[in-house]
Amino acid sequence: MSRPDLPPREVPNADVDLVTQSLPVSVLTGFLGSGKTTLLNYLIRQPTLTRTLVLINEFGEIGIDHDLVTRSSDEVVIEMASGCLCCTIRGDLAKTLREAPSRFARAGKPWFDRVVIETTGLADPAPIIHTLMSESTVAQRYHLDGVITTIDAFNGNGTLERQCESVKQASVADCLVITKSDLVSADTLKELEHRLANLNPSASRIVANKGAVEPELLFNLGIYDPKMKTPDVQRWLRAEALTELHDHRNEHVHTHNDVNRHDANIKATCLTVDEPIRGEAIDLWLDQELLPRGEDFLRTKGIINIDGLDGPLVIHGVQHIFHPPMILSEWPSDDRRTRIVFITRNVDESRLRNALIKLNAVEKRKPNPLSQNL
Repeated sequence: MSRPDLPPREVPNADVDLVTQSLPVSVLTGFLGSGKTTLLNYLIRQPTLTRTLVLINEFGEIGIDHDLVTRSSDEVVIEMASGCLCCTIRGDLAKTLREAPSRFARAGKPWFDRVVIETTGLADPAPIIHTLMSESTVAQRYHLDGVITTIDAFNGNGTLERQCESVKQASVADCLVITKSDLVSADTLKELEHRLANLNPSASRIVANKGAVEPELLFNLGIYDPKMKTPDVQRWLRAEALTELHDHRNEHVHTHNDVNRHDANIKATCLTVDEPIRGEAIDLWLDQELLPRGEDFLRTKGIINIDGLDGPLVIHGVQHIFHPPMILSEWPSDDRRTRIVFITRNVDESRLRNALIKLNAVEKRKPNPLSQNL
């Protein structure tokens, strides 16, 4: 992880040519039959998405999904080569994204200002996210805006019980869209929403109306969007992850672990720290605890109070790949505690807590380089 005293991320000027701007990419995933294509059809008919490049991944030798997506003169839909984006097609995705600005240029300028990638229903989205975050030429041109996962209300509970891909798709989401709610009772819908809240407390949950969802609820989700606003951080740290922390108010560091009925190995944990943390301690903690077991940390999102800094440090990782950390100019609320939300597999949250306490205690005995430079 880079040093936390890096300068705040600059916001591009709105007048800068799109050739030099970082373009947002949204990953649309969800298990087979969960309503991804229906949602996509609705979205690309909306005026706010007329400059959207859509990449469709299909599984099998004969693709038909691209024929089911609405076409118009205002948007382009590309059928990816057959296969799965999480394996053989991953290189094709990077190649397509690298070539897209020139391939779809109009009058010498890129035609699109947003990309949506629809994955096959069997895809593990984590490698796709890794490509967007870690492939250097792709990361220079694009940034991950958010992961949108569709969940079928009628089959959702059963799918989460039986299909590990569905669990992972929901776990890495920034936004969970519940479809086909008109086919189930209010009690069934409430049960599914509760289950999703336990699985991924930091994700927003939206109930679609026959496949219709307002675009502004699905896009500009990530704090790395150039138009970043501090409420994005608050969306990460949703209240569900903190509701039971009152039981541990007298402890120095608190954790909340949600028990998920469908898979006891995948858990949502929110770790909070009351006092400022030394930047060196966070670096060591990530190096020692998270990176060696990256495959078990499905998603990591956090806002961290670094000793010596006026604004919080924000981290965002998927497995062992982390975005460069970013310093916000101000806190999004009066709450100055460090809060880190994890979606993990077979990870002992008490070890994470104890390791951070010990490393911070050691670093506190050393001179603070940030304070000395102020």
